[in-house]
Amino acid sequence: MDKPKVIVYQTASLDGRLSVSADKLLLYGDERWTAAAGQGNNVWELVKWTHQPQATLEGSGSFIREGDVPEPLPAVEGDTSHLYLDFLPEQILNRPGHKGWFTVVDSRGRVRWYYKEFPDPAWEGWYLLVLVCRSTPPEYLAYLQREDIPYLVAGEERVDLRQAFEKMCSTLEVSSIISTAGGKLNGVLLRTGLIDEVNVEVFPALIGGESNAVLFDSPDLKEEENPLKLELITANIQPDGRIWLRYRAVK
Repeated sequence: MDKPKVIVYQTASLDGRLSVSADKLLLYGDERWTAAAGQGNNVWELVKWTHQPQATLEGSGSFIREGDVPEPLPAVEGDTSHLYLDFLPEQILNRPGHKGWFTVVDSRGRVRWYYKEFPDPAWEGWYLLVLVCRSTPPEYLAYLQREDIPYLVAGEERVDLRQAFEKMCSTLEVSSIISTAGGKLNGVLLRTGLIDEVNVEVFPALIGGESNAVLFDSPDLKEEENPLKLELITANIQPDGRIWLRYRAVK
């Protein structure tokens, strides 16, 4: 195996929307979203149980809006080449009780972290891992090192997800990743051919809109490119009208 299995999981409205409006962060939701989507039937736990992931995947847009200005970081003096090596502290790699990596793509170094381990009991044993690239500001990499936040360097101008996943597989023994990211990152997974399975929990509501998050947001197909064909694994219909659709990618 040269890369982990990549599973996309999201809860979406019938028209494929992941949020009610563009100004709401995906991780924190909106009262209108909760009112329309309801509480669900614990599909996320079933997806985790099915795939036993060693990592989840989010984009920086789940934590900071595009127009927000992050807190400035102190400048780095002198040679910065050492910052562009993978940072994987032994005391974190070998810590007792480790279960997985809460992985975030942040090539621009925009997120300032409040947690490295998350207080929710459901995430006990999981630790933050950031994916960066060679154009990520050195100030951000120095900040991650000061905070003991592990990171992997993959790609030049932006994070090369295939290379990052290969590193996660070979270095961290990650064999399964679940992406709970928004449309832009899922769109990159789609266009780079990295998706192995898609799980979507559809709830019976229509949101519409032009700028709010969608399941897959990517450049248009080129003339020589084809849509990714999917093969249905299961379709689970709930009494409240929600449908859990599970598909495998036909490569």
